[in-house]
Amino acid sequence: MEQPRTAPPRICPNCDGFSAVAITLGGRDRAGTRRTITAHCPACHGTGKHFSRRAVIASAGR
Repeated sequence: MEQPRTAPPRICPNCDGFSAVAITLGGRDRAGTRRTITAHCPACHGTGKHFSRRAVIASAGR
């Protein structure tokens, strides 16, 4: 008996797959490198993938 195929997760429409970015703070440290912080996409929580609501509900029931 064949198993139903699950659709692969799609790329997040909010970040287009670039889920984490480095943002410069404008200054440099003593070594001369830029100070940066990392920001993650709030929609996909840094995964870069967008799961359909049906797939999330189905995986929660397992």
